[in-house]
Amino acid sequence: MAKRRILGMPRFLLVGLLCLFVLLFVFGFLVGPLGRSMFGDLGLPAWLSLPNPEFHLPAATAFHLFGFPVANSIIGAWITMFVLICLSYIITRRMKIVPGRLQSAFEALLGWLYDFCRKVAGEENGRRFFPIVTTIFLFVAFNAWLSLIPGFGSIFITNAEGEHVHLFRGANTDINMPLALALISFVFVEYFGLKSLGLRYLGKFFNVRQLFKSIRQMVKGQLKAGLGGLFTGFIHIFVGFLETLSELVRVVSFTFRLFGNMTAGEILLLIAAFLIPWVFALPFYGLELLVGFVQALIFGGLTLVFLTLAVTHHGEESA
Repeated sequence: MAKRRILGMPRFLLVGLLCLFVLLFVFGFLVGPLGRSMFGDLGLPAWLSLPNPEFHLPAATAFHLFGFPVANSIIGAWITMFVLICLSYIITRRMKIVPGRLQSAFEALLGWLYDFCRKVAGEENGRRFFPIVTTIFLFVAFNAWLSLIPGFGSIFITNAEGEHVHLFRGANTDINMPLALALISFVFVEYFGLKSLGLRYLGKFFNVRQLFKSIRQMVKGQLKAGLGGLFTGFIHIFVGFLETLSELVRVVSFTFRLFGNMTAGEILLLIAAFLIPWVFALPFYGLELLVGFVQALIFGGLTLVFLTLAVTHHGEESA
């Protein structure tokens, strides 16, 4: 008779893991601040409890390289790039017609992103925008996921200034990294807009054609038509100002959306691990995995939408 399995595991193993989880949860509750406030000090070893969580918004300087300060968040970004490069090399080094599990997962992810770009931007533009959107998506997602690995918040060093700081920090929780990604997205949007439409792309920011036309009409003596067009010309200029402002606001929106969500998630994990040490934070780790994926999809998806709007704006306006 075959052994009964639950969730792909033997029943006795699943029961054992559940018992261990409950046991760790109870001990964590007793040694945590909640348990101590309810039952007092039970004489359990002090090393079982965690110190009070501290979170500093500015990234700390870990060391100096050629005289330049290197923040712990930059180290986290370097680790993300290293992992992505190594993972890509391992997967593509020996491509097979019948792929293994790792190659299949990688191809499925890239295929899904490519289909996403193609459906939003069309076949030609989707192929052009795919490398940018995919790079942003993978970088943001792996930044979020790698910061969940134990060690990012528990390894301390003493820097040259004598400060006791974290060695690693999630790059997304340093506002400079979301700002840099937002600026990269902004630059590519403007680049593809200019490349596709030329100087006509700037017309949505500096639309003075109607104003000059009205002035010419007034010079020729067509005062009624000129005055009416003059008002319309000022409206077009104001609309162009709003378009310029909206482009700049995107940078701010991108930056604070990613920074706020990632920072809030890290603070949540710290508080959960402090209140009830060990296993209480595990469900929140699953939540942060989902949040990292969603934030990467939002950042990459909005970049794709703005790229598409940039290359089709003039055609839509003329229609």
